[in-house]
Amino acid sequence: MDNLFVKKKSWIKANLEWLLQLIASLSWMISVFVYGTYELGDYLQLLASSSWTASNIMIYFSRLD
Repeated sequence: MDNLFVKKKSWIKANLEWLLQLIASLSWMISVFVYGTYELGDYLQLLASSSWTASNIMIYFSRLD
């Protein structure tokens, strides 16, 4: 029983960490559009946030295996 509780707690922690990372990366991506200027630095920030979001999505699907 205790082992099952530990596994469930670990699973919840891992998924919560993933969810918070995804929220942060999406928020960063959205902020580029909300701010509304499109200079080189903005495109680089969009690239960085898009890469972070894609990485978070790939991590999610790799955990399903």
